Amino acid sequence: MTVEAVDHRLRRARRVTLLSLGTNVWTTVLLPAVGLAREPDPVRVAFGAVALAAFTVTQVAVLHAAVTPWLAAPARRRRHLALAVAALLSLPLLGPVAAGAWPTWAWLGASLVGMTPLLFRPAVAAATALGVLATAAGVTLATGGPLPTALLVTGGVGAGIAALTWVQVWFWDLLVEARQGQAAQVRLAAAEERLRFARDVHDLLGHDLTVIALKAELAERLAPVDGARAGREAAEARRLAASALTRVRAAVHGYRAVDLAEQAAALGEVLRSSGVRCTVGPPVGELPAPVAADLAAVLREAGTNVLRHSRAGWCRIEFSRDDALVTLTVRNDGAGGPGPDAFSGGLRGLADRLAPAGGRVRASADDGVFSLVATVPVPS
Repeated sequence: MTVEAVDHRLRRARRVTLLSLGTNVWTTVLLPAVGLAREPDPVRVAFGAVALAAFTVTQVAVLHAAVTPWLAAPARRRRHLALAVAALLSLPLLGPVAAGAWPTWAWLGASLVGMTPLLFRPAVAAATALGVLATAAGVTLATGGPLPTALLVTGGVGAGIAALTWVQVWFWDLLVEARQGQAAQVRLAAAEERLRFARDVHDLLGHDLTVIALKAELAERLAPVDGARAGREAAEARRLAASALTRVRAAVHGYRAVDLAEQAAALGEVLRSSGVRCTVGPPVGELPAPVAADLAAVLREAGTNVLRHSRAGWCRIEFSRDDALVTLTVRNDGAGGPGPDAFSGGLRGLADRLAPAGGRVRASADDGVFSLVATVPVPS
């Protein structure tokens, strides 16, 4: 799982989901504190507070794991085990708190029931919820509390929290799967392009290499008996090899040719799919291939900056050109700090790339707006 490292929208959705899950579940965690306030025995209050704190910490860890699909399975299992241990320890430590006056452990049980969709499949979650409900009933009977109240709190409130929890986790899983699907589409497109290029190279070289091999074999056989003809065959093999090399170079040049307008439009689509309002002004006129390649590199770096290093809500990509100079300007909001320093790796690499052609790149941030401007001379 790698999408979390590249998608700031996914990270924001993850934080919102975690906050929403915590709000649902932590309400019932706070209510046992009412029981601690009503307990006259300071020893029970101390043990109950320790149990409640341990339960809360382990619950936070499990909630975090629920919205962290890239977390390793052993770490996830350790968090689940820690929650189970904290829940078991809460029975003797928190169960007797405010006995008969407040359903202290019943509220903790409601929180456990609400957590079951994060821990188990539906059938196992339902069975676990029934087990927690039975435990809450046992604790209530043992401490002399009102059984209907405990059942209502643990069963009714817990079931409501569990329903909300399941919906939130379901939406989160859908979002992660959608992002993974987008990443898979990109990988598939790249793989298809590699296969297309491989087929083109095979078609170009397959026949020529076969003929060259036959010519070389014939020249080898003729060399002892007919040196003149062997020389002609070897010369023909050399000519075929040179011709094949020329065609391969032409194919690679076409493969590497950059359509700058297409690159800018593609970047605009990527930004819009990531929730960034993007406007693209296409380049004016045809540009020489080296200039287009240099500006395409700037576009790629600009797109990376917007997606990874900002909280952009909008982005503008603009091209301008005079007789001897073409300028690419990329602006976006959501920039933090004064902008990149002079030692930024991406910008330094762009400057090194543009320098041989007389190009320049500069970046700045002003009032939260980041600007990347690249200028490249157009050969006459």
